[in-house]
Amino acid sequence: MQVPGYERLTQANTLHYSFSGTGVNVTSALARFGHGGHLVSTVPPNALGDAAVSHLQKLGISGSYIYRSGDYIRMYFLENGFGMRPSRVTNSSRQESSFNIAPTDTYDFEAIAKEIDVAHLCGITLAMNDQAREQMKLFATAVKVNGGKVVFDCNYRPGLWGEAGYEQAKPYYEEMLHIADIVMMNEKDATFILGMETKEVERKAQLMDVIPVVAEKYNIPMIAGTHRSINSDNTHSLRGYLYKNESFTFSETRTFSVLDRIGGGDGYTSGILYGEIEGFSPKKTVSFATAAGMLAHTVVGDTPMATVAEINSAMEEPVGDVER
Repeated sequence: MQVPGYERLTQANTLHYSFSGTGVNVTSALARFGHGGHLVSTVPPNALGDAAVSHLQKLGISGSYIYRSGDYIRMYFLENGFGMRPSRVTNSSRQESSFNIAPTDTYDFEAIAKEIDVAHLCGITLAMNDQAREQMKLFATAVKVNGGKVVFDCNYRPGLWGEAGYEQAKPYYEEMLHIADIVMMNEKDATFILGMETKEVERKAQLMDVIPVVAEKYNIPMIAGTHRSINSDNTHSLRGYLYKNESFTFSETRTFSVLDRIGGGDGYTSGILYGEIEGFSPKKTVSFATAAGMLAHTVVGDTPMATVAEINSAMEEPVGDVER
């Protein structure tokens, strides 16, 4: 539920609703890039659930593994930030959502794992409850056993974990890190969630200090993420990185105006996965992903909408005019 423009909830009289989330955003982006995409979830068997499934179909996401039970979909209210005022998300109906109360045996993970090549799993799910965490672990394990790749996106949300959240989250994150083939994280995740220590002060130096330690400790073949800065003129600067084969690759720093901040990280993640699936070099992968993340900031809504052609064009031409 999004407040129009840059108003606060206390100012607005209307809200725009859409269906999104990290899984939706990454899967729909890869579907737009030419790959088949599924969402494994549960929505209620009512008009709201029907609307959600219909929206997913419009995004090119298959509903084959979407189950119907319960009464609610998790809602969050988004207030768009401006300048130094950050965007704000307020959660509602989270623990009562159909997804969070779905019984552990709802999904046939073994059968699903045989039909897919890559599973993208998110730290936001880890913050839900023990049942969701158990389902997530079962799914990831089934994918690994059947020869697929597991992608784990840290996506730590303080508002979901509550007091002493880092301590609560650490053991669950470590379980997923031991399973994952590709991890989306940066030095903040490593230091705050995992308790890694560094004497470095500058962010890039911290990243290069702790990420190799994480990769070795948890036997992770590939770790990727971004560094973002907000400039005095309200533009954002984004730089992506990729750690693979014990080596770092960085993108150029891309500076751009922001129409909608939410979903930029998912755009970057989809670019990393596309580059890996397609066998790109690390340099091309991180450049493609950074351009995808940049373009995700140029559309209204949570879900990235850029095509491969548009991303390739953005890699070559930072500023576009009218396409004729």
